[in-house]
Amino acid sequence: MDIGTLLGLICGILFVFIAIMLGGDFMGFINAPSALIVIGGTVSVIFIMFPMGVVLGSFKVALKAFFSKSPDPKLVVDEVVALANLARKESLVSLERATISDTYLKKGVLLIADGTEERLVRNILETEINFTQQRHQQGQGVFKGLGAMAPAFGMIGTLIGLVNMLQVLDDPTAIGPGMALALLTTLYGALMANLVFIPIAKKLEERSQEELAKMEMTMEGVMSILRGENPRLIQEKLESFIPPAMRK
Repeated sequence: MDIGTLLGLICGILFVFIAIMLGGDFMGFINAPSALIVIGGTVSVIFIMFPMGVVLGSFKVALKAFFSKSPDPKLVVDEVVALANLARKESLVSLERATISDTYLKKGVLLIADGTEERLVRNILETEINFTQQRHQQGQGVFKGLGAMAPAFGMIGTLIGLVNMLQVLDDPTAIGPGMALALLTTLYGALMANLVFIPIAKKLEERSQEELAKMEMTMEGVMSILRGENPRLIQEKLESFIPPAMRK
């Protein structure tokens, strides 16, 4: 579990709650019509913007912001170097018998073990990276859309509340509910966007960049094995992809 993401979300909600409690009555910030406009409108528009399967799948993808573990590139370096040593001592064909934990690395190793030419191996691995990036961008796009639409529907709710208030100016008792609707929809939209949707989209983007960087490093390692480069040079090359603190 990513403690930082969960802790940030809980602290953000807690601080807002404490600020409300210190400043007035908490129940005064609860308004069902405001929540209906913001939540209902935002979710409805997202189903218009994206296919239903993408929207439903994005909520599963969002769990990666809380439970996904960052990949350890050093493990990939060690595994690639071990495979390079095996290929150097025996042959590329012997790589078929190797036990490989990473599925992307395994795909590349099986390609070179089958005698696939270098250009085709690179094209296949690059295509895998490109489609992985596209899939990640779909999930990010849903939450970026939610982050953009929530404040927009907050403003729509504000306009509705102002219209309702202007229609009953001669009745002082009806002005309060209209003003509450006008202000709380903006508050709900801003909180949902800036505390939940946009941060999750950013965290998913960071997760995607980490995974794509690992895949690019893995591809370079596979191509180096195919070219028969020295395992020590391969290690030096791949370690240039990772921060100095993570190297031996």
